[in-house]
Amino acid sequence: MIGKIKELAKKYEKEIIETRRRFHQNPETSWKEVETTKYIAETLKKLGCENIKVGFGGTQCGVTAEIVGKPGANEKCVALRADIDALPLKDEKDVPYKSQNENATHACGHDAHTAMLLAAARILTDIKADLKGKVRLLFQPAEEHGVNPGAKALVDGGAMEGVDAVFGIHVMSTTPSGEFWYRVGPFMAAADGWELTISGKGGHGSTPETAIDPTIAAGQIIGAFQSIVAREVSAKDTAVVSIGGVKTSSFVFNIIPERAEMNGSVRTFRPEVQDHVEEAMKRIVDGVCAGTRCRGEFKYSRFLPATINEEKTTLLAKSVAEELFGAAKVKESPLNMGSEDFSYYSRIAPSAFAYLGTASAEKKSDMPHHSPKFDVDESVLFMGAAMHAAFAWSCLEGKK
Repeated sequence: MIGKIKELAKKYEKEIIETRRRFHQNPETSWKEVETTKYIAETLKKLGCENIKVGFGGTQCGVTAEIVGKPGANEKCVALRADIDALPLKDEKDVPYKSQNENATHACGHDAHTAMLLAAARILTDIKADLKGKVRLLFQPAEEHGVNPGAKALVDGGAMEGVDAVFGIHVMSTTPSGEFWYRVGPFMAAADGWELTISGKGGHGSTPETAIDPTIAAGQIIGAFQSIVAREVSAKDTAVVSIGGVKTSSFVFNIIPERAEMNGSVRTFRPEVQDHVEEAMKRIVDGVCAGTRCRGEFKYSRFLPATINEEKTTLLAKSVAEELFGAAKVKESPLNMGSEDFSYYSRIAPSAFAYLGTASAEKKSDMPHHSPKFDVDESVLFMGAAMHAAFAWSCLEGKK
């Protein structure tokens, strides 16, 4: 059956590319994917998918649907996920399928993800009689939102109820085209954000003794934050504390400002490290502000959990990829400090999240993600469709 799935994926290759280009020309940003949602829902309806649900998070964005296998099959359910949103960015590529929306472009590959999963739905419909269970398709909005992620809205809307395993693919412009990268355990980092306001007392630059300078506190805090990773997190763990921006209430050479503001992000993989970093940051803010006579208001927000791949499910995906494309094309991925709201699914059911490389200098598909010139190597998109379908079939077969 794996061979047949690959053949079907190649059969639909032209359609996958055309669909991807349609989405690329008509991008919609997070929680605005109304027309994208309509197209997906109509396509799934034509394929004969069941239990089609449209709209999540109080919007008309996002679709879930099911492909139900042969009568009398087991009740096992496998979920396949694609994100559908674009970025608020102008497309700067000179290509026939350039975005027609000046305020949005698919600069992260979600158009490819959606096209691959729609093709996988077509393949799974073709082999429906051989499916020993059901496949739930998750076309998820707002992966790029961060603060209000679409995955959480789908979970809250019941999209993961009864799911025994979940699988997702992300195209990667930093991974050689046609390679499949997997990783067991921690894969992508948790994403947290923080904001800090330091209040002092403004004054004249010539008489600092009459003021309480918040910039002194800000400078000490910036340095001390970096010491958390260097001196409080074990070298066996991984963490990043970043400063996103620093500004003061005034910007004049001879004025000591009244207030300094800072923000940034934190990336971790283990909850224990995440807890420790948050506590340490609060401790440093309190201590430095007390020592410099300032008042600090610190806010720490947890946006996305870490993506943790379950071992058995991920090794199944690895095995499927090797059977489809050969062992030489399948490689273990290093940790990625980026974040993904797929993590909301991986907290509920055994998961496998993987990368499909699309980087080709010749095809100009090696630009960074979120770049206005980002593109993908369309010749490998059939591989993603095949992986989705083959993983679902293999999982329902009970393969290990």
